[in-house]
Amino acid sequence: MLQAASFTGFLRTVLIILLVYYGIKMLSRIFAPYMVRYMSKKMQERFGGQFQQQNQSEPKYKEGETVIDKMPKQDTSSNKDVGEYIDYEEID
Repeated sequence: MLQAASFTGFLRTVLIILLVYYGIKMLSRIFAPYMVRYMSKKMQERFGGQFQQQNQSEPKYKEGETVIDKMPKQDTSSNKDVGEYIDYEEID
């Protein structure tokens, strides 16, 4: 059973697609400012929470104290006992 598409069915489908497109476009213009405001408020709360947690923790060191967090690596590949130093003189 093969059915042929009618011209009125085609126009109806195109009109439905256009109505849905313009409906979404109009609704997004209405609700977009509220959504942006909501998202910015959430980001502000998230950022503010991180900032407050960072400030509330007590400092580990006194003000003005010099602290070295990372110790320098010890170079294990060079051996100081290898070879000996020879002082030499130039001969003319």
